[in-house]
Amino acid sequence: MMQQQQRPTNSRNQITLRGSTKIIVEFFEYCINSLLFQRGLYAPEYFKMTKKYGLNMLVTNDPEVKSHMREILKQVEAWLMACKVEKLILAIKSKETMTVLERWQFDIHNTKDQSSTFSASTKTTSTDPFSRPLAGAGQDTTSTTASSLSSPSKPKPEKTEKEIQTEIQAILRQITASVSFLPMLDEKCTWTILCQTEKDAEVPATWSDADPHLVHNAEQVKLRSFSTNLHKIDALVAYRLNDDL
Repeated sequence: MMQQQQRPTNSRNQITLRGSTKIIVEFFEYCINSLLFQRGLYAPEYFKMTKKYGLNMLVTNDPEVKSHMREILKQVEAWLMACKVEKLILAIKSKETMTVLERWQFDIHNTKDQSSTFSASTKTTSTDPFSRPLAGAGQDTTSTTASSLSSPSKPKPEKTEKEIQTEIQAILRQITASVSFLPMLDEKCTWTILCQTEKDAEVPATWSDADPHLVHNAEQVKLRSFSTNLHKIDALVAYRLNDDL
């Protein structure tokens, strides 16, 4: 008589590269939508409420914006799967002067491939021409330290999806709360998504070079981070203070 061997259960399922990529892309989707609403880039009627991460999230219901965002995130997903993207940036600019007023930066650390050479890519809203940041545009890079060459330490236990989602919930709450200290955007604004990639990343023809969209004389606030078993996402916002003169 044959008996089927029962496999031991493990509450900490291993997250694959594809699974980690899906988590990050989904986070970016809801995060960008939240910022577009919180910062008043579109009127409230352009959004609908949905439940995600145990939170009430607002996402755009505008077909053009949804299509544009879907195209951006599809390429971000491809770069993540190839381990070629290091930063995702949402820049909010004055529509009249194109001055960068806010810069939301998300650093993507790939724990399996630490590389220090970068290029960058961007897309903008439909009101702006497509552009791609210049390679090596003065962004911070993550370098390995001497400690990484020391004897291997005991590996950390695998994170569960619930633990990851709890961290994502915390960062999204903080982003929403940050509106309380950010200056009012009292002029018409547009937004641009920039991706900073490694120099050998394959870049579609629809993406083009652009500057890194830095905020001059900026105040910076470091936000929470979250991590999967393969990636860590650090966040910060840089914003322009209202001129006193």
